[in-house]
Amino acid sequence: MREENIQIINKLGLHARAAAKLVEAAKAFESRIELAKGNQRADAKRIMNVLMLEAPVGSELNLIVEGGDEDAAFEAVKALFADRFGEGE
Repeated sequence: MREENIQIINKLGLHARAAAKLVEAAKAFESRIELAKGNQRADAKRIMNVLMLEAPVGSELNLIVEGGDEDAAFEAVKALFADRFGEGE
């Protein structure tokens, strides 16, 4: 299992378009990928779960990845956050 806190740095936060990109990326892996914010946990392969986190810019989420391809999945999701979901700001 891999786990790390990550911060939302894109201007619009984890909005619908960003959540859709996250879900698309997560579904490419067999590993269980979850995001946690406080007491809430979200399956990163389900867009409604991700949107329910209500994570604006500056929010800190706990990324939890477990499974056979966890290293690749973990790095792919981290890269997506670091790239601001391809939004440029």
